[in-house]
Formats: sequence, structure tokens, C-alpha cells
Amino acid sequence: MSSNSLEQLKATGTTIVTDTGEFEQIAKYKPQDATTNPSLILAATKNPDYSDVIDVAIKYAENKGSNPKEKAELALDRLLIEFGKRILEIVPGRVSTEVDARLSFDTKKTIEKAIHLIDLYKQEGIEKDRILIKIASTWEGIQAARELESKHGIHCNLTLLFSFTQAVACAEANVTLISPFVGRILDWYKASTGETYTAETDPGVKSVKDIYNYYKKFGYKTIVMGASFRNTGEIKALAGCDFLTIAPKLLEELYNSNEKVPKQLDASEAKSSDVKKVSFVDDEAEFRLQLNEDAMATEKLSQGIRNFGKDAATLLAQLEKRFE
Repeated sequence: MSSNSLEQLKATGTTIVTDTGEFEQIAKYKPQDATTNPSLILAATKNPDYSDVIDVAIKYAENKGSNPKEKAELALDRLLIEFGKRILEIVPGRVSTEVDARLSFDTKKTIEKAIHLIDLYKQEGIEKDRILIKIASTWEGIQAARELESKHGIHCNLTLLFSFTQAVACAEANVTLISPFVGRILDWYKASTGETYTAETDPGVKSVKDIYNYYKKFGYKTIVMGASFRNTGEIKALAGCDFLTIAPKLLEELYNSNEKVPKQLDASEAKSSDVKKVSFVDDEAEFRLQLNEDAMATEKLSQGIRNFGKDAATLLAQLEKRFE
């Protein structure tokens, strides 16, 4: 009997990462790494099975901070670490923990928050090599990641990435990993054009392929991790990509399928592509101009920051009630 589609995908050289805050789902699919975000953590906290995780965060903060708001902020950071800690008991690799999206336009505070999260992990006996700090791919976020990587040895996952411009700037900043959002790109184009797309014509898939080929041609070490998938067709079309982070529903579909998953992306083939090199090093104005020219990327980046920020605020409000 042939292996299932998930195993075939792994055989193309793609590292599988789960995109969830649910521990049981992570354990089932045996991924190398796991990613979380405020929305996934918020969803997980609504599950009664995770009440003990919240209790750990509350206990940590109850004797710190001078008021409920300060206590809630301390508890939220500790909550993120507790989820990450328990995920790392399941996966052999790394977990991504996200900096509050509301800091996406503040380089200094993003750096401070990242260092604080790493310190909290260290207090729990977890070294920074097992952590990826997730930061939105704004100009400010990319500069924060540059400093975190070069001066502090903190590995970063640049998220909410929708454009080639963002990807180039991230590679030039030597970030560890980027997360281009395939499905959200498709969402925008479907809403804007009214057209139907196949896996081969999917603009999100094309975006990741272009980034992957560019990185491999010019020897960038930054890992390309496709994210935010809407269907397994998108995933199969990116077989061979460095990493893919996949939600449990789609992992289950791949697990239960025996359809062939041939390799689609190949680093050696990418080296012969005719793409031209560009640069945004120390050129904030050009970066912002090019990003602004991409309506899809501009809109989806802003929307993503708002939504993640909203879910972080909701989590804070829930925690604050526990201290009143």
C-alpha cells in the first residue's frame, strides 16, 4: 500500500509544521515544529481542557504588577510561554511565539518584547534555539528581527508576509524564517477579480514559488515556510518547499489521502532561473513605495495586524477579569 499524501509530502524534502494551539492535534501528525498566533491561542483557551494552562499564567502574575491591567499583561506573556513549553514537549524542533501585533510599527518595543519572551522561556529551562519569535513583516518588524538575529542570537519568523518586497527585505536582514500567507493572498484575488483559481494558477502559490526560487538562486539561507492554506491543492502545489505550516483539518485530509504528491519546487532548478536581484538594504523609502504599490499586500498586512491585535486585546481583557 502506498504511503499517504502527508508522508509523500514529507518525502519531497518539505518539513511539516502544525499551525495550531491544540496539543492533541500536534501530537497526532508528528510535525517537526509548531506555530501559534494570538488567534490560535485565543481559540485554545476557550477549551475547558486548557484551564490549567491559564491557571499557570494567572498564578505567575497574581503577585506581580500593581493593578489588574498590568497583571493581565504579565499573565499573557506567561500564557504564550506555557503554550510554547507544552508544545515543545511534543515536537522535536521549534515553536513560534508571536510578539503582540500592536507593536508591529515599533522596532524598539518589538526587540524588548522578544527578549522578554526569550527570558521567560529560559526561566522554564528552554533555550532560545528552540524558539522562533514571530514578528509582522513591516519595515519596523524586519529591522527588529535584523537586530535580534545579529546581536542577540534570537531566531525570528517573519509573518504576515504577502509580497516579494517583504521577502527580499527579510532575506537581506538574515532572518531565520519567513511565513508567506498563501490562502490570504488567494482570498484577496478572488474577492477583487471574481475569478476562480486552480492550484496551478493560485496567486498565493505563485508568490511562494517566486520567493523560493529567488532565495535559492541567490543563496539566501532564510527558510521559506508557506502558511495560511485554504485547500490541499495549494499544499501539494508547493511540495518541496522548505517548510509548510498546515492547520489540522488539512493535515487530516492529507493523512487520509493516497493521492500522489510529486515534488514541485527544486532548489537546483531555481538556480538556473532568470530572476534579477533587487535590494532594499537601508532603503526604507523604496521598501515602503514598493509595498504601497502592491494593493493586496498592503491591505492584507494591515488587516492581519488589526485582527491579531484584536485577538491579543481580547485575551488581555479575559485575563484582566481574573484579577479584579
